[in-house]
Amino acid sequence: MKIGEIAGRTGVPAKTIRFWEDQHLLAHPARTPAGYRDYDPAVLERLAFIRHAQAAGLTLQQIRQVLDIRDGGEPPCVHVTALISQRLGEVEARLAELSRARDQLLILAGRAAAQDPADCRGYCSIIAG
Repeated sequence: MKIGEIAGRTGVPAKTIRFWEDQHLLAHPARTPAGYRDYDPAVLERLAFIRHAQAAGLTLQQIRQVLDIRDGGEPPCVHVTALISQRLGEVEARLAELSRARDQLLILAGRAAAQDPADCRGYCSIIAG
């Protein structure tokens, strides 16, 4: 299958497919006599996995680790479990940070609503308090 067909079937742009090849997430495909990439249909499943892993927030390096484990003939589930736990902790920390930022913005929005623009002093009395 040529790269355009793979891109059309998976929704992954050809440029991204070539990039993932360069990042060793995909094996370099065979070439046609004219020099075009000629992918095995199995690449469709691999591309779907990569997209799902990205949607879960895994980095390309982490995805490569999982693929390397699988390509080595081992089940990667123990490794994936650790990656998911790590990513979940990162997301929870980010959510807490965003919650604190939201609380602060609500306070500032209240100040802004109560302040007469003519009373603004310094850099900004809404933020400076």
